Amino acid sequence: MGKSVDLLQGTLEILILKSSSLGPQHGYGILLRIQQISQGRLEIPQGSFYVALYRMEHKGLIEGEWGESENNRRAKFYKLTAAGRKQLKHEINKWTEMTGVVGSILNATSEAL
Repeated sequence: MGKSVDLLQGTLEILILKSSSLGPQHGYGILLRIQQISQGRLEIPQGSFYVALYRMEHKGLIEGEWGESENNRRAKFYKLTAAGRKQLKHEINKWTEMTGVVGSILNATSEAL
């Protein structure tokens, strides 16, 4: 496991959208999925995570349905909505463009270092 990195502001929603696109999961399961895929390098405070999750449900990007978790507990399972899929595609395009621009700037200015 590598060094932990800080989550950039504005990236939590795209990570939740992407994780939700992989299939329905309860809130804590989505958080674990993100941490697992990042190989434990992303530290996401549960308070911030759940606030983002509820905000996204309110916006209609994900929808929750009560069910039973793998340990027989009542849990809310979230899945991506059509609006969420559209938003995920938009955010991925935006992220790809932004990282390309920043990468170009860093590569162009690295010669001066």
